[in-house]
This record gives sequence, structure tokens and C-alpha cells, in this order.
Amino acid sequence: MQDAHASHPDIVKRLKRAHGHLAGVIAMIEEGRSCVDLAQQLHAVESAIANAKRVLIEDHMENCIGDGVADGGKSAKAALAEFKALAKYL
Repeated sequence: MQDAHASHPDIVKRLKRAHGHLAGVIAMIEEGRSCVDLAQQLHAVESAIANAKRVLIEDHMENCIGDGVADGGKSAKAALAEFKALAKYL
């Protein structure tokens, strides 16, 4: 298992918030709330997840890829391959 990044606790908080929003949306649907309210809450869920993903990717690029190359633990070729693999999620 990899060491946890400094950003992981923040990411967990963001995902728990998204989880709460999603549970709220499900309850709203079951209650028959308006589609405008549902869309607004779903947008909040999407935003929370997108922000968590952004923080994760930025942290990985800086700490795993960047520091790995800087301290000689990762070749430039390996770093580029890893960056390409991450790029599809940006």
C-alpha cells in the first residue's frame, strides 16, 4: 500500500460531503421534490467529486511524479507515462 498523501484527508472530507449530498438527492427524489431542486443538488455532487479528483491529480503530479523525478526515484520516461495515464482523467 502506498503512503497516504497529505491531501488524502481533505479528499476524504470532500467525498464524504459529496456522499451526503447524494444521499440527500435520493431522499429528495423519494419525497417528490422539484426537478430544479434535484438538478441543483446533483450539480453540487458533481462539483464536489470533480474538486476531489482535481486535488488528487494535482497532488499526485506534484508529489509522486515531480518529487519522484527530482529525487531520482523515477525516470523522466516513467514520469511521462504516468502523466499520460492521468491526463485522460483531467
